[in-house]
Amino acid sequence: MLTLAVDTTTPSGSAALLDNGRVLAEACIETRADHSVRLLATVNFLLVTCGLDIKQVEGFSLAAGPGSFTGIRVGLSTVKAFAFASNKPVAAVSTLAALALKLSQPQVRLLCPMMDAKKGEVYAALFEGDDPGEGMKELIPQGAYKPDEFLSQLPGHRVMAFIGTGARLYKEKILTYVKDKARFSTRSLFIAAEVGLLGCEILSRGKGLSAGALRPLYFRKSQAEDKDSKA
Repeated sequence: MLTLAVDTTTPSGSAALLDNGRVLAEACIETRADHSVRLLATVNFLLVTCGLDIKQVEGFSLAAGPGSFTGIRVGLSTVKAFAFASNKPVAAVSTLAALALKLSQPQVRLLCPMMDAKKGEVYAALFEGDDPGEGMKELIPQGAYKPDEFLSQLPGHRVMAFIGTGARLYKEKILTYVKDKARFSTRSLFIAAEVGLLGCEILSRGKGLSAGALRPLYFRKSQAEDKDSKA
């Protein structure tokens, strides 16, 4: 199945094309330009470079959140349009799960993605396992946490790997909880390939969604929603 994968949940947005779970191409561009400006150009670049047409794409994989509310909306609306026009299924993938999949390391089974959620919070979870086929078990559920609230739940006696903007921001705090059991990833935060790998597994099991059923994955209200609720 030819799959187009898209991530716009973070500033490090990316897109990838996969064929039956094999990455054909991935475009990773760090720029200040908004996702709304560059996403379609990035997708077109991938298709042209691979000699393909958007009509040949058989399924889509989207990082549905958590992350930037604006970024999530851009990716969601774009993929919805593609899926609606083509009547092809969409796999909605967690940004945290995609980050965790990027953490594959020998002898490390506990994977801890942490994203800076602003307002003194992180989007985080603790996973065990790193195989999209076998699935990754959530030991600490995905959610928005105060750093100490999340870190205090970690099993400090086991080696675990950390990745993400939150892991970078709160590295010293992490070390106070986990000490020498912490391993910090130096890999990039571009995750379209991982979004695609997780999405391909979902699509292969017939668990893809229609365009109309696609929803963002939020763990808290947006700033605008907060203002409305307080009005």
